[in-house]
Amino acid sequence: MSLINTQVQPFKTQAYHNGKFIEVTEANLKGKWSVVIFMPAAFTFNCPTEVEDAADNYAEFQKAGAEVYIVTTDTHFSHKVWHETSPAVGKAQFPLVGDPTHQLTRAFDVHIDEEGLALRGTFVINPDGVIKTVEIHSNEIARDVKETLRKLKAAQFTAANPGQVCPAKWQEGASTITPSLDLVGKI
Repeated sequence: MSLINTQVQPFKTQAYHNGKFIEVTEANLKGKWSVVIFMPAAFTFNCPTEVEDAADNYAEFQKAGAEVYIVTTDTHFSHKVWHETSPAVGKAQFPLVGDPTHQLTRAFDVHIDEEGLALRGTFVINPDGVIKTVEIHSNEIARDVKETLRKLKAAQFTAANPGQVCPAKWQEGASTITPSLDLVGKI
């Protein structure tokens, strides 16, 4: 069963955020748009490149009214050390969420049982806590956060403009489509 258009399940965990340990729950994902990015683990080879990509684009996410959450199966203590020792991860100004109990990886269906790690999963969640986009793929393939930003903006546009759809490669400000019987077979 797909997680699309389902409510984020209740959870409670700890994160490292801007020099402090904070609690993160499903309530944090309500009231504004959220982007939850799962990674296998801290102190790996590919994960810091993704954290850095998210950090380099964080201002754009904030401009779009969204918070970013990076989640690994490590503890928030590991995330503190990761943030302090990795130049790439040290750029992160968003919460680095620990999931040592695997509650989140299981709830978002990205858990790898045999390894106790997460697949690379990306989720855009609306202010009501409803999952609007899901991207999950194999761990050897890092993501481009600009595509996540595009999907966030498309989800925001369609939420604000019911009855409109965003075509392939849609970018903010581009034309959308109003579905109708007259368009069938004509695009």
